[in-house]
Amino acid sequence: MEDTSLKSNITVIDSEKSLVTLVDSIASLAVDPPSLYINLEGISLSRHGSISILSVHVAPTKETYLIDIHTLKGAAFSTTTSDGTSLKTILETSTIPKVIFDIRNDSDALFAHFEVSVDGIIDVQLMEMETHWYLSHKVAPSLVSCIDTSSSISSKEKAEWHEAKQDGHRLLAPWCGGEFELLNERPIKPEITRYCGFDVELLVRLYSDYNSELQKSTKGRQWQDHIIEETKRRIKLSQRPDNNTYSSSKVTGILAKR
Repeated sequence: MEDTSLKSNITVIDSEKSLVTLVDSIASLAVDPPSLYINLEGISLSRHGSISILSVHVAPTKETYLIDIHTLKGAAFSTTTSDGTSLKTILETSTIPKVIFDIRNDSDALFAHFEVSVDGIIDVQLMEMETHWYLSHKVAPSLVSCIDTSSSISSKEKAEWHEAKQDGHRLLAPWCGGEFELLNERPIKPEITRYCGFDVELLVRLYSDYNSELQKSTKGRQWQDHIIEETKRRIKLSQRPDNNTYSSSKVTGILAKR
């Protein structure tokens, strides 16, 4: 395998004008394979915390965008293009697939703070669990473990990703001497830009890995139906008034009854 580097262009979207341009450009992209790979970062990301940045990687163009939710606030989701399309529209549309790693806290935060009810979600964590369904009663896989064990991500890319995460932790994690509040300091620091951007860039590779493996499965469409069912269950639970953001079920790998 070629020892490639992480090299997508990363652009910060912090005005309604630049947001409209982005929404216009991503509203009608190819859906198979998915074009959009997303992730949220925030302080205690959930209904109890806040959303700072929504990262979007656009696979066909290899461009990554960091939508500055802290600056734009509700306008990030309500600002529309000339045909009425908004970021909220894209996130809620079932016909536009959005790939993410573990939708639960992201959905919780989006629904609680901005009344965004996501749909069209492809949860890569669930894809990984489906490929190893016999282990699904144990600990749910972390993004770190998925990246470290991926055969399609080069050793150089893994090293760059780990370096970006370590730099981010030094800034943001109190146990590393950092402060979560720096997520909301503007302009966004270069370390945080890389911290956010590299995650969504590598989601493309993870999706491809697991999709290829599942396509070869003898279960046919059963795995697709099960992942869709479980994703919808995760989203529904995340929106419940009694949802426990820090439930132990988010650590274990238990899937809905097969």
